[in-house]
Amino acid sequence: MPGIHRERPGAADLAVATGEPAVGLGDGIWMSPGVSNSYAIATDDGRVIVNGGLFFEGAQRLTAFSDVAGPTRAIIVTQGHADHWGGVNALREPDTDVVMHANYRYWRDDNVRLGGYRAPKTQFAFKKFTDAVIEHLKDLDPATIDFSFPEPTTTFDRDLDFTVGGRRFELAWTPGGETTDSLVIWLPQGRTLFTGNLFGPLFGHVPNLMTIRGDRYRDPIQYIESLDTVLAYGPERLVTGHFDPIEGADRIAEEVTVMRDAMQVVHDRTVEHMAGGADLYTAMREVRVPEHLDVGEGYGKTSWNVRAIWEMYAGWFQHRSTTELYGVAPQSVAADVVNAAGADALVEAARAHTAGGRAVQALQLTDLVLSAEPDNAWARAAAVEAHEALLVGAENFWEKAWLTKSINELRTSE
Repeated sequence: MPGIHRERPGAADLAVATGEPAVGLGDGIWMSPGVSNSYAIATDDGRVIVNGGLFFEGAQRLTAFSDVAGPTRAIIVTQGHADHWGGVNALREPDTDVVMHANYRYWRDDNVRLGGYRAPKTQFAFKKFTDAVIEHLKDLDPATIDFSFPEPTTTFDRDLDFTVGGRRFELAWTPGGETTDSLVIWLPQGRTLFTGNLFGPLFGHVPNLMTIRGDRYRDPIQYIESLDTVLAYGPERLVTGHFDPIEGADRIAEEVTVMRDAMQVVHDRTVEHMAGGADLYTAMREVRVPEHLDVGEGYGKTSWNVRAIWEMYAGWFQHRSTTELYGVAPQSVAADVVNAAGADALVEAARAHTAGGRAVQALQLTDLVLSAEPDNAWARAAAVEAHEALLVGAENFWEKAWLTKSINELRTSE
């Protein structure tokens, strides 16, 4: 059977919450779609909410869940990324128990320390969400908005079980997919498992062990072990952070097994290349997911995962050049190279590389020229051609967004 990723929406289909009434999924579970979905689980003594979306979506979720078995007895946050916790402060009530994994503090502190660094590096891919934030804020007094990370009232290490209104909730720590505070929520009565973004935002795809927007590395071994945790539950319904649930115990087991095995192969082949004396770039080109393991690369990308695994084990020093050890960028000698070789000759060589199917080599040359001569129109045009060649074969959301951004910037400067 073809991989489920071929049937499900892609990252471009993500959209903000609207406040429309939540969608009933059956068994007392309600879904409010958004940047990350929020869920309300009905009990005999109020509701339990899973995730709150971005900060401006909290009010939308209050409206969406207004008819679902209030009051809110608990809110469970499946991970420390802002699209999961941002709306919690708007959703919590005075007696609401807010539950997170104990590692939440690392992600809270990262948000405080690095929000100003990471936010601009995300905008090129998620402009529509940035626009939604601006639209939301334009009529509000910023002093009245709570952007702070919501402090939990309950944390745990390995697992946590509790009951609300006769409904049992079993939580387990599942790091590796995106964060080290990731958790899943098991509802044994309906054999339903909430996984948040353990699999990334797109179920059925390889994980993103290193996101180019700037985040911590993700550990492939912990990811594999967490998928084993999912398989051990034997869920009949998998409720993820985005889009509709995945139904059927056999289909879920098949898909999760394929994702786990694909990550295991990539990990093992990367380690083999390292132990065998290959270089990083060879490993990035040669390590692939076997064809019989049908997983997508719409959000994560195998070649990037190879590099993440390599650097997780070996760090950033590749034993390639003494210059790696010092704080002097390669571009510092760009003007010398351009003066020696001639800008026209380098651009001509770049065009030849693009024509020969070697667009990355072309960009290495145009980068040199544009570093030395930012206004060189011929080099900019050649760089646009190389980016366009790479865009033709791009499947990955982040890759396409970056290439498109780069093309637009190069054209704007012409």
